[in-house]
This record gives sequence, C-alpha cells and structure tokens, in this order.
Amino acid sequence: MATRDSQDFEGRRQQIIDGALQVFASKGFEKATNKDIAAASSIGSPGLIYHYFKDKSDLFRQVLEQRVPMLQLLTKREEMMSLPPQEALTLFASTFLKVVDNPNAIALMKLMLGEAVRQPVVAEMINTIGPLRNFALLTRYLEKQMDAGVLRRMDTGAAARCFIGPLLAFLITRELFPQPDAPMLEPETMVKTVVEVFLRGMQISTPDS
Repeated sequence: MATRDSQDFEGRRQQIIDGALQVFASKGFEKATNKDIAAASSIGSPGLIYHYFKDKSDLFRQVLEQRVPMLQLLTKREEMMSLPPQEALTLFASTFLKVVDNPNAIALMKLMLGEAVRQPVVAEMINTIGPLRNFALLTRYLEKQMDAGVLRRMDTGAAARCFIGPLLAFLITRELFPQPDAPMLEPETMVKTVVEVFLRGMQISTPDS
C-alpha cells in the first residue's frame, strides 16, 4: 500500500504535469519556462519542478506519455500483441484518435508539428518519445500476424503507413484544415472504416474468394 508521503509526491507530480501540458500547448517546448509551468501548476517555486523531474525534457516526456492518448497505448503493448487483428487494430486506432477529446492535447499536437519543422532537435526528441515507438509497435504486431498466416505478407512498414495514414488525415481535416463534413464524422465511425478497409486489403486470398 502506498504511503501518505508517496501519494502526496505523486499527486504533486501529476499537478505539475497538468500545468506543464497547458504551458507546452500554448507556448511550445522551447518557449515554455519553469516559471510559467510553476504558475500553471500552482506550486510555490519553479525550483520545485526539479524535485519531481530531472529537467524540462524529462517533464516534456512525462507530459506526452501520460497525457497524449496514443502514447498510453505503449502500456498496453503486450495486451495488443495477443489480440486478433480486428480487436488490436481497433484498439490502436481508437486510442490514436482519443486525442480529439482533449483540447490541450490537440493544441500540443499542433505546436509539436510546428516545432518539429523549425527545430530538428525537438523533432528528434518528439520522435524518440512517441512516433518511433508506436510505429515499431504496429509493425511488430503486423509482422507477427503475417508470420502466423493471419494477414497477407507484405512490407510491414508500408502496411503500417497505410493504416496510420487515414487516421492522420482524419485529424488534419478535422483540426488543421476542417472539411465541411468534419463536425458530423465521429471518431468511432472513422476507426471502424479504417480497420475494415485495411483488413479487407490484408486478408489472405483463398481459392474460393
């Protein structure tokens, strides 16, 4: 059982993560200061941040891993690896699109895209924290299903891009360049459609098909 001190420590840590999410989402990684984060977190001193996190990069990593839904999928990777394709890909896609439920996460995503273009170092850090690991998870899953003869053999990297691409397109045409049907197209509908279309293309042909 967690002690009162450990509960207080974790509570304050989560408080700082929430405050940092707001600041990173409004100012980006480079312009966010400890003073801004301390104010948003309602803690007394910016120096207290270093009691809970090694540095700003460590705090940024924790914000992404704990507040961006897609990265939370990494905690379920073993569960996902044991699921059949319909369930595993639905889990992956629905988690990917949960970002639309959090305005701060959406704002952070937009700023990360901008900073990644302007700041190669930030882009590398973001890629290492998130996209690289999630892409590896998806390709590993597809490879396992291909080895088992469940999915048709093809380049796993190309297949993963074919699956992720429509999900990214949904976010872009909803949040960055809204299309007329954006308010009516629900994430659940998009998830169902992407999984169905993808699996139809990945099914193994049989003599009767």
